[in-house]
Amino acid sequence: MELLLLVLLPAVLASLVQGITGFGSAIVLMIFLPSILPIPQSAGVASLIMSVANLMMAWHYRKALKVKRIIGPFIVYGLVAFLSLKLGSALDVKVLKMLLGGLLLCLSIYFLFFKSLGNGRKYPIYVALIFMIISGFFNGLFGIGGPLMAMYFLSLAKNKEEYLASIQTFFLIDQVYITTVRFASGILTTSDIKFILIGIVGGVIGTMIANRITKHMNINMIEKSVFSFIGLSGIYYLFK
Repeated sequence: MELLLLVLLPAVLASLVQGITGFGSAIVLMIFLPSILPIPQSAGVASLIMSVANLMMAWHYRKALKVKRIIGPFIVYGLVAFLSLKLGSALDVKVLKMLLGGLLLCLSIYFLFFKSLGNGRKYPIYVALIFMIISGFFNGLFGIGGPLMAMYFLSLAKNKEEYLASIQTFFLIDQVYITTVRFASGILTTSDIKFILIGIVGGVIGTMIANRITKHMNINMIEKSVFSFIGLSGIYYLFK
């Protein structure tokens, strides 16, 4: 029953959120998994739970993928994630989560109410670089690298297919990379496999539901969903 309530059902919800907004699965799963696992393990399990679901979505939108968009950002993101994995034990986790929450909430309010994004309007390179660094940093610590990378890829996309193809492929590559590092570092072990397999089942179910929903959405609806969920994520981390 514990695995059903804290792994399977949250995985369905997490993949439903990610299937619609392009990110957010780790945010949802990290509400539940730390109840049964340490935070470093929870982050690793959360990432792997979505591996099959991400593969399904990346394959579904493969024709819209522009590979060059994800190579440079991933190099920066991956390097910072590796470093933050090594620094995690020396940092004040509570303060970092509050800072992340405040940042996400401010960004959500700004883009929902004061500025229109999307339609190929690119960020200046220094802003994009900051997004990659912050995302990689929090991905290494908590498995939460989605919100700012979602904003980055959304700014480059002309339609929902381009956006979802880019971000799901990006996260799929990230899962292979960061999971290898976590296993090599001893953060994840074979004892975690039961949580991962149960979660994968939920992830596939949620993704199938999400694919049906996104058929009826355009890029503007996706954009509003992204920034709304970023705001909710910010509130959660700010006041947790």
